[in-house]
Amino acid sequence: MFDGLKEEITAVKMRDPAARGTLEVITCYPGFWAIIFQRIAHWFWIKNLPFWGRFVSHLSRFLTGIEIHPGAQIGKRVFIDHGMGVVIGETAIVGNDVLIYQGVVLGGTSLSKGKRHPTVEDGVVVGSGAKVLGNITLGKSSKIGAGSVVLRDVPPGTTAVGVPSRIVQEKRNCVMSLDHDLPDPVTEAVDLLLKRQKTLEDQVELLNKKLNIQSKHLEKNPEIEEIFNEY
Repeated sequence: MFDGLKEEITAVKMRDPAARGTLEVITCYPGFWAIIFQRIAHWFWIKNLPFWGRFVSHLSRFLTGIEIHPGAQIGKRVFIDHGMGVVIGETAIVGNDVLIYQGVVLGGTSLSKGKRHPTVEDGVVVGSGAKVLGNITLGKSSKIGAGSVVLRDVPPGTTAVGVPSRIVQEKRNCVMSLDHDLPDPVTEAVDLLLKRQKTLEDQVELLNKKLNIQSKHLEKNPEIEEIFNEY
């Protein structure tokens, strides 16, 4: 039990440079306590004591602002940063070493009793305010941009942004990294336009050179010059 607590505290320190010590993590990090409460609630849930599971979950929501259904399966070293407004549904599965920011929803799109919430594999980063909906999978070490709405599977090692989300970057390997920088689609679009503009400018310059060469050739031909003069 104590080894598990030490592991959770270490995970917070690794993922948040603002964490200055163990006491601060224990007393001032709602995401840490939300995970601890969820472990207790899930224990009641799997022991067929759903009322007490829901009661502990509700208490956790009141104290931390984070709502995790007791039926959700949460892996090791999961860190919910800040966490206010995070909602994780009953059939959600969250792997190890996952980082979730505030306002994230792992929600369902179906009223069926079966698997209706996302599966988040190891090493995934889910940005602030992202909504991941339905029985879909976020592949290992993938990243979800802030404010994105994800309705389809995200392949391992890729980055998804937008509403609805689209894949904007792929990694050659899926090794988890603590570098959580996400690409900026606006910057990428501007870069693409600038490259296109440069291509068009080069083409115009080439056409001007060809026209200059042809005009010089026409000037040396008196018959063609006479025709142009008539017009």
